Amino acid sequence: MNSSRHRVVKFSDLERWDVKYFSASYDSIHPILSLSTFVTEHNEKVKLSDYPSASFKILGVNNIDGIFHAYDALGSEINQSYKRVNKFDFAYNPYRINVGSLGWVTEEHDGAFISPAYVVFSITGENILPQLFWFILKSTFFNSSLRAATAGSVRMNLTYPLLKTLKIPVPPLHQQRQILATLDVTSETRRNADELLENLIIELDEILKSKTNSFREIVSSRYLSAQFGVLSQWDTKGGRAASFITANPDFIRLGDFTEEGIESVRASDESEKEWPIYGVENKTGVFLSTMQLGKDFNMSYKKIEKDYFFHNPTRASVGSLGIVGDVPKDALTSPEYQVWKLTGGFLPDFMALLIRTTYFLSLVAFNRVGGVKQRMYYSNLAEIRLPLIEMSVQEDFARRRTEILAKIDSANTELAKRKIEIEEMILGTREVPE
Repeated sequence: MNSSRHRVVKFSDLERWDVKYFSASYDSIHPILSLSTFVTEHNEKVKLSDYPSASFKILGVNNIDGIFHAYDALGSEINQSYKRVNKFDFAYNPYRINVGSLGWVTEEHDGAFISPAYVVFSITGENILPQLFWFILKSTFFNSSLRAATAGSVRMNLTYPLLKTLKIPVPPLHQQRQILATLDVTSETRRNADELLENLIIELDEILKSKTNSFREIVSSRYLSAQFGVLSQWDTKGGRAASFITANPDFIRLGDFTEEGIESVRASDESEKEWPIYGVENKTGVFLSTMQLGKDFNMSYKKIEKDYFFHNPTRASVGSLGIVGDVPKDALTSPEYQVWKLTGGFLPDFMALLIRTTYFLSLVAFNRVGGVKQRMYYSNLAEIRLPLIEMSVQEDFARRRTEILAKIDSANTELAKRKIEIEEMILGTREVPE
């Protein structure tokens, strides 16, 4: 990064009259190429309502997962044209790319659809490997460039024409492969730790299913039997919930061991204070989403504390639930999220695993309410029934979870260090290992 106040720019390179734009440029021993030389926008739109009975996979983009499977919908439920994406496409939110809201379409999402609000593009030619380009898009130096490109606007909007004007260093292909190999070694350690956690969740999932009568029949059968007195709503979801309670009368009501978190904070009362805002998603759970000035709040937000839980009411069925870890005393989350805490019966670290099991997500699926965009409010979550697990078993799972999280934290620390080194390799300030 060139930090000098004086920078010489050739008139032929003057794409825009903006000091901040050029101050964010960088020097590199590798060629600096404009994205316009190797990216192409994709704007294939399909009117999904023309296929009312067909089911479509709808994708989203965020700063944790990149591109993720948001939900499935019938064509009749979508009243606008959506963009079709293909394997190896890139997509980003033009208003949130500065916080990393961009992703790379993997093979599992090939042919799915995404909101027309997102920008979709692909790489053409053979100048750069898609995996390395993806790393550059998430890099610190590229983030500085895109922030500078949108400087002065009231709200960031990185349009595709503006994206094309940005430039990146492009090492030779053989060095790109060596850089990716360096990253893969460290990433493998993190993947191994993630696999340990996933296996622990699967182990718990099997225990829960073994303690439940007729679980598989209730969640998948077209024919249900239930006591009329426990039927909360007259639909298939209500029938499954009632059948579950009928088949497992000794199970406990989750609401008897939880309490809703309703304390709210008017952050706008401290207009110049930066407040930590937390979100939740289906892979890493609760995460720090942003720091926001009090003057930018237009409503009260919910207070959260360590060992609280909260979930996204529209995405809980795909795992958007999580436990709150060590957070500042002023930590907040959106008023839309459902916040709750345990009052007994379950250890917080054990419940953190339980809510990630396919068993629990199946219960979430038929305890939701609503039509097209179904929701699970705290009142619905409270009606979920669970087997009460022996405390010794809970303690064992909680201990193993803590040990695995320590391994994940260590891997993350090493990965963050390696990413800094790789950015230096891309810029040419660090030698690429052979």
